[in-house]
Amino acid sequence: MESTTSNGAAEFGFGSEDIVQEWLWDDDVDEELRNGVASITGTDLVDEDYDGVADGVILWWRDGDDEDELADTIVDAEATRGEEAPFWIVTPKPGREGAASPFTIQNAAKNCGMNVLTPVTVSGNWNGVRLVSFGKGRQER
Repeated sequence: MESTTSNGAAEFGFGSEDIVQEWLWDDDVDEELRNGVASITGTDLVDEDYDGVADGVILWWRDGDDEDELADTIVDAEATRGEEAPFWIVTPKPGREGAASPFTIQNAAKNCGMNVLTPVTVSGNWNGVRLVSFGKGRQER
């Protein structure tokens, strides 16, 4: 086991009855992690078409996707995210197919007025990084 392994879905900081909006879902995502989030919140994750206020965001990102799309998706997700709601980008771990460069995520986040916090391992094959608005980078996860 790696020392960076976290509590999986609990790492995201979502709570009971939270509405978690999921972006860029595909058939390669970690279903166990998704089910863990649904178990914590007691609700299914909602997709990109959800037009209410989300209590949290999970954005699945893989290398090879258009970098500009990442920034655009961050902006779109921000439009429905509630104030102070956790915002996570989840990407394959280094060495796995689709592993994204941290610089890609940092650049996209910076262009959207967001800071990237320290990555954590959220499952066997996926890492998560939390985004926070500029000026809030010292917040706890």
